[in-house]
This record gives sequence, C-alpha cells and structure tokens, in this order.
Amino acid sequence: MYAIFERQEDFPKAHMYQIRIAFKLKEDKFRFMALSDTIQRVMPRSEDRVKGHSKPLDFKEAVLLTNPSNPKLKGEVDDKYQYSTENKDNKLNGWISDHDSVGFWIMTPSNEFRTGGPHKQDLTSHVGPTALSMFVSTHYTGTEIDTFYKEGEAWKKVFGPLSEEIESWPYNFTRSEDFPHSQQRGQVNGQLLVQDRYMDKQLMQAKSAFVGLAPPGEADSWQKEGKGYQFWTQTDKIGRFNIKNVRPGVYNLYAWVHGFIGSYKLDLNITIQPGNKIELGTLIYDPPRNGPTLWEIGIPDRTAAEFFIPEPYPQYVNSITNDGAD
Repeated sequence: MYAIFERQEDFPKAHMYQIRIAFKLKEDKFRFMALSDTIQRVMPRSEDRVKGHSKPLDFKEAVLLTNPSNPKLKGEVDDKYQYSTENKDNKLNGWISDHDSVGFWIMTPSNEFRTGGPHKQDLTSHVGPTALSMFVSTHYTGTEIDTFYKEGEAWKKVFGPLSEEIESWPYNFTRSEDFPHSQQRGQVNGQLLVQDRYMDKQLMQAKSAFVGLAPPGEADSWQKEGKGYQFWTQTDKIGRFNIKNVRPGVYNLYAWVHGFIGSYKLDLNITIQPGNKIELGTLIYDPPRNGPTLWEIGIPDRTAAEFFIPEPYPQYVNSITNDGAD
C-alpha cells in the first residue's frame, strides 16, 4: 500500500500539516497493542475513556481510568501521545488478537518519506483500536516543519509503501513510475572523522554518528524539512557509512556525532542517478569550540537518556512507560 500526493501549478495555496492513514480495527477482536519488544500492553476500550468510566486530565487526549471494563487498568492514565516513538524506531507497530491468533501490523521498512529526520517523534497506535501510519505531521515540532504550499507551487511525493516484508526493501511490486525500484536507486559511501584538538591531537573516528541525505539547505534544515525525501544511517566503529537505496535527486549530506556539539554539512550538492555508487572518501567534522571544556551537563547526542527522570505520581501512571530503558 502506498499513496501519491500531487499538486499542480494552478493549485491555490494550502497548509497540509497532517497527512496520515488510520486503520480502525474491531474492538472485540483486538485488545493487545505492541510497539516494540518492551513497549506493549492490554489496552483500554474506547468506552473506558468516556464520562463515567474516566476522568479528564489537563488535555483531552489524557484521561485517568476510574471505572474501566478491565479492572486491572483502574487508576492508570491513557494518553495516545505516550505511545509515540522516534522515526528511526518506528518500523513496526500494531495489534494482536486473542481469539483468532492474528495480528494487524503497520510495517514501514523505510523512513524516506517521513519528515523531520530520525529523532522526530510521532504517533503510532492507540485506543480505538487504532493503528496509524503518519506521513506528514507537526507533532512535537509545530508549524516550523515546512508544510505550507504557495499558490502555484507544484509538488509530488510518494508516501510508503507500507505493510510488506521489511527485509525485501526497496519493493519492486509498485507500478507507478514515481516510485523507483531497487535497480533505479543509488548509494553513497564514505568515512566521517572528527577533528577536535582540545580532546585529541589525532583525528577521531566518528563512531555511531548519524549521517543522512536530505534536500539542500543549511546545516540543520532537514529538521524542518517536510516536502522531500530523507535517507539516514549510522556509522560503524571507524566512522564508515553506507547510505543505500537512495531515490534519484539532488541532496546535501548532513551529520552529527555523539559527544560533539553542532552539526556537519558537506558543502557539495550530491546528485543521485539510477544505479550509481558515489564514494565521498574521508570527511572531517570540525565541531565549534572556543577553548577547552570547563564543565558539561549531559551529553551532546540529541537525547535526554542520561538525565534522571523522576517517577510519576502513583495516581497518574501508565504501566507501558514503567521500563526506564525505553
């Protein structure tokens, strides 16, 4: 399954801040939701969220379950935003049925059509039972994600495909000429090193760095980009990267490195043509610095994993969030 959105040159201006597919499943069949190996649970029913069965909290999406159909859920919070995941982790989510030993899954083998890069969060599944595939969204970013279209602005984009075997990507079953098959795509290889003389006089290997191709722009423009395609990978232990299955087009290469502030951008437009392999060689990131580090709070890695997160008030708990590793 996939979708092709297109705007002609004579279209009026528009703001498409949310594009998604929502699947509404039978509530008597699907009660167990799974987002990952560790984030999964028996879910409330939609009737459990209405007056008499729940108490509304500070915003309409969050309720405290006071009289749910499943007594084990009494006293828990249900809030669809608590089931959000980052783009890089959102490859599989869905529902499992107790009755027929079947499941309904949203499988997304490539994030190339998603907006905002690998760390942008978005919705997945929630009470309904509802399974979502988010194409474009301003969740957690606001309207700074570029989803505005000017009068006369032509645009076309393929969202998906979804719900096929992940390991067989890129798919060749699509019939549209707007979706390039595997032999019509290219790849970019290279190695990223870091030069920071205050930490080491030698060049350092940028291991586990995020490296990606996105539409041309400034160093961090991919975080607000919502109309084109993005392709991301992580480097190995010596900083080597291989960005595979890239659609033909013109891109800039962007990166950031765990433990170093700032962002890297290669000042070169990279043109991908069908079947080509581009070797960029060694790239060197020189992070911004005015002198030696005096003190530091946290790790510059675009996460808050190292910070202490207090336990929630006992009366406002969602058991799916109790695993600190997540």
